[in-house]
Amino acid sequence: MLDVLMVPPDKKIDLKKDYDPGFTGKWMKKEEAEKTLAEGIQILSEMQDKLWAQNQYAVLIILQALDAAGKDGTIKHVMSGVNPQGVDVHSFKVPSSEELDHDYLWRNFKALPSRGRIGIFNRSYYEEVLVVRVHPEFLANQQLPPDLKDEHIWSRRFEEINNFEKYLVNNGIIVVKFFLYVSKDVQKERFLERTLMPEKNWKFSAADIKERAFWDDYIAAYEDMFNHTSTEWAPGTLCLPITNGSRGWPWEPFSTTR
Repeated sequence: MLDVLMVPPDKKIDLKKDYDPGFTGKWMKKEEAEKTLAEGIQILSEMQDKLWAQNQYAVLIILQALDAAGKDGTIKHVMSGVNPQGVDVHSFKVPSSEELDHDYLWRNFKALPSRGRIGIFNRSYYEEVLVVRVHPEFLANQQLPPDLKDEHIWSRRFEEINNFEKYLVNNGIIVVKFFLYVSKDVQKERFLERTLMPEKNWKFSAADIKERAFWDDYIAAYEDMFNHTSTEWAPGTLCLPITNGSRGWPWEPFSTTR
């Protein structure tokens, strides 16, 4: 599967042309996906025991996604078989005033997993080349010297992120990066579902609707991110949630096409 899912470090991708969010791969029925999920959870549980016992490596899982792509659901279902004592999940939202007084990697660095553990970042430092890039006003709020807020800031941040991840890998922290890619139509369907189903009302945010206006900007930002930060030591993995019959799926297995 990795040959299909992983973005090659030496290849420039085009998200719109190279990947179809509606592709379902080998999973054509709900039952098939459930079987694959169960098998994967068992393997993950066994590997976690070895990770903990060895106490030499740590695993950092980074989840990035467009709104309503299923980050929370992925964590809930895929990680359901691991021992919670060995897993830490961190959700990174709008930076606080304290965090803005530090470099942008500071809050993520503090949350890195220790040896033997699995750390999950629900959003991460990649927001600094995604949301901040789409909304330059956020950059204006960061306490950076004016001369560093120039046209080269994104290329510098790509380089900084690559160097940071290489440092982590060189110190025994395995970096696994996933982008959950959902179509604009399916995102709309899920937003409507959140408004129509009382048990999902809490997930609805008016801010999510506003962000849909920047869809093309986000796709361009994600594409540039992949083309600059999918490296040999920390390759990017582009995951496409299965979308046909999405309301009936308890879990959205990853698949893609090139």
